Amino acid sequence: MPKMKTHSGAKKRFKLTAKGKIKRFSSKLNHIMAKQSPKSKRQLGKASLISKADTPRIKRLLAS
Repeated sequence: MPKMKTHSGAKKRFKLTAKGKIKRFSSKLNHIMAKQSPKSKRQLGKASLISKADTPRIKRLLAS
């Protein structure tokens, strides 16, 4: 059987932390930013972790 390939889209969007959790960045930060408050723009710039329910699915995409 051939090796499973890493999903290129997932590879660009997610990073693994040292403890095996998955880090992601928020969406909605590209255009039409004038409507958003400075606080919301600042919060969107920070990284957050994927929920426990989504972790196995995304780890399978990242498995090389």
